[in-house]
Amino acid sequence: MIGKICGTGAYIPEKRVTNFDLAEIVETNDDWIRERTGVARRHIAVEETTSQMAAEAARRALKDAGIHAEEVDMILVATLSPDLICPSIACEVQRILGAGKAVCYDMNAACTGFVFAFQAAQAYIQAGMYHKILVIGAESISNLIDWNDRSTCILFGDGAGAIVLCAQKEETEGNFIPVFAAHSDGERGTALLCRSRYHKEGSDLYEISKKKATTISEDSYIRMDGQAVFKFAVRCVPEVIREVLEKTKTSISDVKYFVLHQANRRIVEAAAKRLGADIEKFPMNLEEYGNTSSASIPILLDEMNRKKMLTRGDTIVLAGFGAGLSWGAVIFEW
Repeated sequence: MIGKICGTGAYIPEKRVTNFDLAEIVETNDDWIRERTGVARRHIAVEETTSQMAAEAARRALKDAGIHAEEVDMILVATLSPDLICPSIACEVQRILGAGKAVCYDMNAACTGFVFAFQAAQAYIQAGMYHKILVIGAESISNLIDWNDRSTCILFGDGAGAIVLCAQKEETEGNFIPVFAAHSDGERGTALLCRSRYHKEGSDLYEISKKKATTISEDSYIRMDGQAVFKFAVRCVPEVIREVLEKTKTSISDVKYFVLHQANRRIVEAAAKRLGADIEKFPMNLEEYGNTSSASIPILLDEMNRKKMLTRGDTIVLAGFGAGLSWGAVIFEW
């Protein structure tokens, strides 16, 4: 058995923050942000919680798939910004939707989270353990942002995206077994760091993060070494994409779209250039939404699905990268 995407959904908060709005808070301007990131606007959750956004994205994905919540037997949520430590966001989604049969849990791999969750869901389906799985990326990153820190506040936004994976027999015509590549490097973890607000002093990461902040409250926001993350991304993303292409003996020309985590336009453009691929194969929506971490790939997939950009049989590559450091890719057939 393999998992086929049979539905997509997304939820975007109504409140929109433009680059001009940010220019009133920090020393920046619209041209500076657009040139360096490609971001013009981002949406911020004011009243919505991560759980609520995840549930609404999932509800829309189920509607798109024509599947009732009672049929779902697993819910996986990728998030680094849950509104609850426990129960899990996945359990909250289960409660809100009434998906009483589903096994539920969250995972945190930051911006790579959706790709890793997709990999886990495919493994469960291929093992025959579950047959209809909701895979969700949901983030309220604005809660973790220091809005006086120009290096991070210009980048991030909130939102949620979801897919429904349905088990199908491998021998069904057109089925392409998804192939993954996934990596982590904890040695470089301090390049993108956010300390828990419920910490105990003494861990190595705590001591390192403390040096980067002037107060305890500042220390609990996202801190990023932008240059280090950029260098990591432009090298590792093309490498991990080549890894799945080589595993499947697939050429660049065979791939309809490369759907990358929407971190920065320059990163996406650099990946396309290093792969020798047409930038038209790399859809982007970060101008409107910014970096929504684990939600960025499923939000973009839903947007592409609603625009009728995806056709059954298309070969698609997803690639995520971010804190951990972590990075991964999957090649599959739509």
